[in-house]
Amino acid sequence: MIYYSAPIAKLIDEFSKLPGIGKKTAQRLAFHVIYLPEEEVRQLATVIVRAKKNTKHCEICSNLTDKEVCSICSNKARNASVLCVVESPKDVIAMERTREFKGIYHVLHGAISPLEGIGPEDIRIRELLHRLKENIFEEVILATNPNIEGEATAMYISKLLRPMEIKTTRLARGIPVGGDLEYADEATLARALEGRSEV
Repeated sequence: MIYYSAPIAKLIDEFSKLPGIGKKTAQRLAFHVIYLPEEEVRQLATVIVRAKKNTKHCEICSNLTDKEVCSICSNKARNASVLCVVESPKDVIAMERTREFKGIYHVLHGAISPLEGIGPEDIRIRELLHRLKENIFEEVILATNPNIEGEATAMYISKLLRPMEIKTTRLARGIPVGGDLEYADEATLARALEGRSEV
């Protein structure tokens, strides 16, 4: 049974291709767009096309930017001797929200995942090694996600960095602030014990 006209069905289908958008949310978005004034729909479409067209990778760190060099890499107040390696531009945003990290970044745009056919050559490890050879860093922080792919990527990079004798660290992992021990899984508790610090 056909519930929607073809244009609305196509719009719902396109929205449902977005990450985290199920059929019901896609339907809500489609009807929201249909009921918007035509000028607002045109503006939304223009903004989407412009964002896609004008977004590029920073030629230094590979973060997303609208300039040749992103605002973090061009900021002379940043500590250029500490490099934080992350999987995606969203991770840079998460780190920046803490207002604690004052160094610079390198964005891999993925993680090693043999099951998905993603190897070291498919993410920006080559560019990372080039940066490390061309610049002097006191520390490299491996801030990949604490999952199988993130751990594999961190291990792979740390092995590559060993001969360079650069201090290499990994973000601490464990119980989140506000979390309860009884709800933590065994691996998280084990990591929390390993990463405990003196008080």
